[in-house]
Amino acid sequence: MSMNDFYIPEWVCWIAQDADGAWWGYQIEPNQSHQSWYENEVGMCIRLGKRAQNENWASSLIRIK
Repeated sequence: MSMNDFYIPEWVCWIAQDADGAWWGYQIEPNQSHQSWYENEVGMCIRLGKRAQNENWASSLIRIK
């Protein structure tokens, strides 16, 4: 996976892809729901972009800092 096409703000520490293909950046480790990730009520999040749908989205969480 290459994130070179996405602008990732300095404050983003985690990235993850939802089942629909959307990539998100999170300041704090996100929680997992049925088909997506979501912020855990603290920190910020930002939509980074979208790629093809991913049936393995639940394994997409990556800590980048």
